[in-house]
Amino acid sequence: MTARLVSALFILFICITSPLFFLIALVIRVLTAPFDRRLVCLHYFSSLWAWFYVWCMPAWSVTIIGREKLDWRKQYMIVSNHQSQLDILVAFGIFFPFKWISKAEVFKLPVIGWNMMLNRYIGLKRGDRKSVEAMLSHCEQAMKQGCSLFFFPEGTRSRTGNLRPFKTGAFLLAKKMKTPIVPIAINGTMEALPKQSLVLNECHDITLEILDEIPYERFSDLPEEEIATRVRTLVSTRVRAHQNQQAEHA
Repeated sequence: MTARLVSALFILFICITSPLFFLIALVIRVLTAPFDRRLVCLHYFSSLWAWFYVWCMPAWSVTIIGREKLDWRKQYMIVSNHQSQLDILVAFGIFFPFKWISKAEVFKLPVIGWNMMLNRYIGLKRGDRKSVEAMLSHCEQAMKQGCSLFFFPEGTRSRTGNLRPFKTGAFLLAKKMKTPIVPIAINGTMEALPKQSLVLNECHDITLEILDEIPYERFSDLPEEEIATRVRTLVSTRVRAHQNQQAEHA
C-alpha cells in the first residue's frame, strides 16, 4: 500500500512540475537557436530535468560508472540493455549530448513528448519498414551534424533481465558512418520499476556502467549481425539479471 501511495504521489509530482520545465526548455531553445545547431544546451537541460526526479526519489541510489570515458570532442553510437522505463531517466545521467532513438508513441505524450520533439530526438514505429528506413535516414543526418546517438538495440524492455537479441540498425549505422560504439550496462532498474508497472518498489541500488569504447577499426570488416552479437555478449557479462538467468538454466 505504501509503495502504491508513494508511486502515485511521485507521478503526480512529475505531472505538476513537467510543464514548468518544458517552458524553460522552450526559452532555452529560442535563446540558443542562433548558435547551437546540435541542441547541446537543450539536451543538457533535459538531462538536468530528468535527473531532478532521480534526485527527488530517496528510494533510488543511482551510480554512474565510467562517465570519464566519454570524450565531448568525439561522436559515438551508444547502445544499452533495456530493463525498465527508468532506464531513460538514468541514462540522461551520463550528461553527454546525444539523440534518443525512441518509440514514436512516446512523442505523442503531453509535455515529455513535446520536449523530445523540441530536442529533435528520432522516432520509430516498431515493425513498420518505412518508419525504420526514415529513422535510419534521420540518424544519418544527425550523425553528419556531429551528433551521437543512443539506441536500446533490444527494441523493447526485457521482462526478466535476460538480454533479448540486439537488432542491427545501430551497428549498421556505426559501420556506415565509421563511428565508434560505446556499450552501456544498466542494472537495478527492473527491480525498481518492473515492466508494465507504475508501482515503484522499495529501495534499490541502480547502476549505469559505461564500458570501453569500441573503435571503428575493430569492427570495420565485420557484418552488422556479428557486431550486434559481440556487443550483446559484452554487455550481457555486466548485467546481473542476465547472468542470474543464465546460471539458473545452466
